[in-house]
Parts: sequence; C-alpha cells; structure tokens
Amino acid sequence: MSRRKKSHQSHGTANRPRLWGKHAVTAALDNPDRKVLRAWATREAADFMRFPKEVAVTFADVADLGRLVPHDAPHQGVVIEVEPLEDAWLDDILTQAAENAVLLVLDQVTDPHNVGAILRSAAAFGAIGIVTQDRHSPPESGVIAKAASGALERLPWVRVVNLARALEEIAEAGFWRIGLTGDADRDLKDALGPPRVALVLGAEGSGLRQNTREHCDALARLPITGAVESLNVSNAAAVALYAASTR
Repeated sequence: MSRRKKSHQSHGTANRPRLWGKHAVTAALDNPDRKVLRAWATREAADFMRFPKEVAVTFADVADLGRLVPHDAPHQGVVIEVEPLEDAWLDDILTQAAENAVLLVLDQVTDPHNVGAILRSAAAFGAIGIVTQDRHSPPESGVIAKAASGALERLPWVRVVNLARALEEIAEAGFWRIGLTGDADRDLKDALGPPRVALVLGAEGSGLRQNTREHCDALARLPITGAVESLNVSNAAAVALYAASTR
C-alpha cells in the first residue's frame, strides 16, 4: 500500500481531515474504526449529535464553523477533525466476497464529489467496496464524506499502486470485469454474465485508459438516448450498480 498523499487544503489535511454535516459526522461517531480528534458544534447540534465523553467539543456559532470548512460547505452546525481510516486491502475483500458480489473499480476518477456520490450508490446497492489508484484519487475529505452521506464509514475503499495488476487479482478471484464506455458495441445487460462482477469506470472526458480497457473481460455501454451525450460518472455508476444488482 502506498503512502498517504499530502493535501493542500487549508480546512483539514489528508492526515487530519475535517468532516461536516449531520449524516457524515453521525456515521463517523458510530464507526468504531474511526478516531475522532476534536469537534466544533453549535449547542443545538451538540445536543443532537451526543458526542462521546472522550471527544472534546468546542461550542461555536454558525459563522465560526463556516471558517473551519471550505466556503459555503453545508456544515449543519457540526464539524469534526479525525484520523484517516486504516487502509483496506484488496485481498481481504476478495477473499470474503460472496458468489454474487459486485465490486467497483475507478480509473483515475479524481473529483471528490463524484467519488463521494459513487460511495453512496455503492453502499446503497450492496457493492463490497471500491478500488482506486492511489496516485489518481482524492484523499479522504469532508467533501467526500458529505457526498457519501455516511457511506465513507461503511464501505471498504481500497487504494492500489497498480490498477492493472489489481484488475488481474480481481479476475483471479473469479470476477467478470466489465469496462463501461460509450463506444462499446453492446449494452451492459448483454455483458453481464458470471455472478461475480467488477464494474470499471473511467474519469469524465478521458474515460477508460487503454491499459485498463485491455484488463477488462468485456466492454459495455449504458443504453441512454441521444438527448444527452453521456452521464456523469457518478450517475453512470448508480445505473450500472442497479443493473448488476437486479440481473
């Protein structure tokens, strides 16, 4: 597992990210694997959150809380500073995967809003985790946690050095790897075969890299109309997850 990246955010760092919003903070407090270092909250929010006794809470007004997070971030009266979660390992989730497991692989999807939304959809449709390339994915942050609406605390997120090698390991574990791309010759429903599926999605604009495509067992497209050119990657992930979960 590679080293954690440094972050240039002024509102928390990769080593001490700040999370905000009631759903994200509640999920973090409920996660026994998450270490909460400190908290800031309005008195009303503090009563609602019921922080553990060992967490020091600083009472603050809404304006003060706004200075602890990026501009216009919807903090809902509560901000916490945490330690990043321990690294998840690909071998662990592959070994424990059920026969009909669905796994998501993201090829250089770097926008934290998209990654957070994908985490939320993956948790909603029962995926066993997401896999990203460490150097080309965002670190844990409040933006991801807010978009994930609690899923950051519940879904394993595996960061790998070499995505192609990870795809090989995924195939060795019996997963059918489907790369989602608009130029594929067949729809996703026709590419779904074996019960274990790994859905592979690329970044918006550039899509799947050639080496990633070559490490997929099939390429497939979503059957969208000509009214739009493509779907946002997080929307595409949600549709693909639904299709895989209902086959």
